[in-house]
Amino acid sequence: MSDRSREAWRFIVLLGLVSLMADVTYESARSLIGPYLAMLGASAALVGALGGVGELLSYGLRPLSGYLADRLRRPWGLTFAGYAMSVLAVPLLALTRAWPAAALLVLLERLGKAIRTPARDTMLSHAAQEVGPGKGFGLHEALDQIGAVGGPLLMALILQLSGRYDLAFGVLALPALITLAFLIAARALYPVPQRLEAIVDNPKGAIPAGIAHPRFRRYLVFVAFSVAGLVHFQLLSFHLKRSGLLPDPAIPALFAAAMLVDAAAGLAFGALYDRLGLGVLIGIPLFSALAAPLVFSGYALLLLLGMALWGAVIGGQETIMRAAIPSLVAREERGTAYGIFNGIYGLAWFLGSAAMGAIYELSLGGVVAFALLMEGIAVAAFLGLRREAA
Repeated sequence: MSDRSREAWRFIVLLGLVSLMADVTYESARSLIGPYLAMLGASAALVGALGGVGELLSYGLRPLSGYLADRLRRPWGLTFAGYAMSVLAVPLLALTRAWPAAALLVLLERLGKAIRTPARDTMLSHAAQEVGPGKGFGLHEALDQIGAVGGPLLMALILQLSGRYDLAFGVLALPALITLAFLIAARALYPVPQRLEAIVDNPKGAIPAGIAHPRFRRYLVFVAFSVAGLVHFQLLSFHLKRSGLLPDPAIPALFAAAMLVDAAAGLAFGALYDRLGLGVLIGIPLFSALAAPLVFSGYALLLLLGMALWGAVIGGQETIMRAAIPSLVAREERGTAYGIFNGIYGLAWFLGSAAMGAIYELSLGGVVAFALLMEGIAVAAFLGLRREAA
């Protein structure tokens, strides 16, 4: 292994640890914010609206923050600002005594995620290109998911022992500060992450540069329909509650298990991507299409299999969908490309989830049919992308 590769791995691990501790912080808060707002007197309609506005901020502003990352050439500044805003807003929830203040902090956390994500992914891509984009993004996703699982479990333990939301949020000041410490260390050791990526004049599979290139647009179409066809866990958990297929405590445990599959699948998808290239992406809509009828089958064993596939899809989306970006656009436009990718991802996730929620009230079979239709269109878009590359 070359010195450049060793340094690239160290940088990926550092950013992975940043994400791990940040996820402990804000995923913990997200697991509690619904009942906490209810305790402060917020209505169900307000909680639902807040969730929608938060995701709109988180995804809708990423194209702008990605564009700024390319124009300003200061990815560390945006990354620091975003992480600081997110992780420091969370422990301040311990001091709130009214729902408007808590709602503001929730929105600040989501705004911070919008600001940092394209810039962070751009920096990560430089190191990942050196060691293998699939493996690099796969390791980052695995570390990220450890925090996403561990944080909510920690909150459950604190609430079980104390019953105090203020204590639970206050404890999150520690992982918030550790997040910023890891970030400071990464900035000090690697002030110019671009140097981790060797510049190749004509890399294998290179395409004409530019985010306006038809191949990148086809890729975005594939991403949009693939994401729109994935059943959102909120709808699935609602179905499990209504159907009584699982007891209430088993539902969050099922989600945690799916996140563990997510972490493992991210590593596996990443390794395959580095060996086989863009062709591995076909597994995402295929797995998603298989998952939809299984999770709504009404049988516990099929549900478990479907949730394993669902977790694998999330792992693939978070790993190889991001890893593919550097092979589709010019190095100088990666921030903008990541911003557009994230914006399309969030919009498709919202529209697909809203459509499935509306269809669910009419027909459970209709939800499955919608998911299969979306994934079928995604497969067709992917085949078009592959034909153009041939």
